[in-house]
Amino acid sequence: MRTSSPKSPANGAFQSQEPGLNAGIGFTLPRFQVTKESHRPFCPTMKLPPALLLSCLVMTPARAAVLHSEFIYDTGPYPQIHATTIVETPAGLVAAWFGGTHEKNPDVGIWVSRQIDGKWTESIEVANGIQHTLTDGTVVRHPTWNPVLFQPQDGPLLLFYKAGPTPQTWWGMLTTSSDHGQTWEQPRRLPEGILGPVKNKPVQLPDGSLLCPTSEETNGNKDKGEPDTWTVHFERTRDFGKTWERTPPLHDGQTIQAIQPSLLFLGGDKLLALGRSRQDKVFEVLSEDGGQTWGEVRLGTLPNNNSGTDALTLKDGRHLIIYNHIGGTPGKWGGKRTPLNLAVSTDGTTWSAALVLEDEPGEYSYPALIQTRDGLVHATYTWNRKKVKHLVIDPARLESKPFVDGQWPQ
Repeated sequence: MRTSSPKSPANGAFQSQEPGLNAGIGFTLPRFQVTKESHRPFCPTMKLPPALLLSCLVMTPARAAVLHSEFIYDTGPYPQIHATTIVETPAGLVAAWFGGTHEKNPDVGIWVSRQIDGKWTESIEVANGIQHTLTDGTVVRHPTWNPVLFQPQDGPLLLFYKAGPTPQTWWGMLTTSSDHGQTWEQPRRLPEGILGPVKNKPVQLPDGSLLCPTSEETNGNKDKGEPDTWTVHFERTRDFGKTWERTPPLHDGQTIQAIQPSLLFLGGDKLLALGRSRQDKVFEVLSEDGGQTWGEVRLGTLPNNNSGTDALTLKDGRHLIIYNHIGGTPGKWGGKRTPLNLAVSTDGTTWSAALVLEDEPGEYSYPALIQTRDGLVHATYTWNRKKVKHLVIDPARLESKPFVDGQWPQ
């Protein structure tokens, strides 16, 4: 089965241009799209006409690095969305997310949109959790979860996702596209014990293999007083998902309950994975041999609210992490999912504050982060479970400040 993606634009944002923004950057920016909602992050105390909003962006130093802000769609055929992912292909950007009635509902499918000439196409469902139909006509269907897009150097566009009733019982799935996301092959189930990248993108190593950061969640037997376990492990494929290798879990999953890692390149064969934990801090784990073996899982310095993060190593060697700079709420599953922040580091361990991307009440979560060939950084994230927010950031314009006793600097 090949699923085609329609080409009709879906973004209803205001269009505005500001030639002065190109000065001194060294490339030509696309036309900016300023949505009705996007004025608050740039000018929280002003309500300006759209034509003036970009001037406000330039005059606000803390936001000068954000070149572009938009929603990928205005309305969609799903009440809720979550878990965005974005990738650059030879034909342009492709984004995906899961959408349906609500997370965990059987009608949740994987939706894809492509950016063409600066506008996003109407999203199309390219995968779902339909298993079979009973003789009485009942469709047996499970929810889908956490799509992850990745474009290898020499290979088809990959779309990993999970299917199954819960994160404790889901399994890994993979579909591919040979035309940059226009059509997709019939999805296939990954081998037993292989999930693929659980939330964040793989990295392609010098030998061409894909190293996939992943994790497992297991419910403890409450009657026996057993705690839940969240464990990190890594999977590797050398043939774009046909065959696989995997590590065992790196830790017991109880002292530090950690999931959903991202990967950073520290130089040579050193890799650092970091991500979500239930211990109020972003976790870290180091490999000194290209991901073959890993050290001790430990807690880092950044707060974590038991919610997803993403990170990447820039072409200039710096590292970025996008996350909620807030810890958990005592007695609750996690913490608030606002604010949404961007931090920068030269070593992957010591971080400085760079940007506040969202700080209004609401949920801004499960972000994805990539750097495109032109050097710009693209971020997508869940915006109040209603929309997909897309930002374009110039990393050369980031101005960092040290944290003060772990707090975001004013």
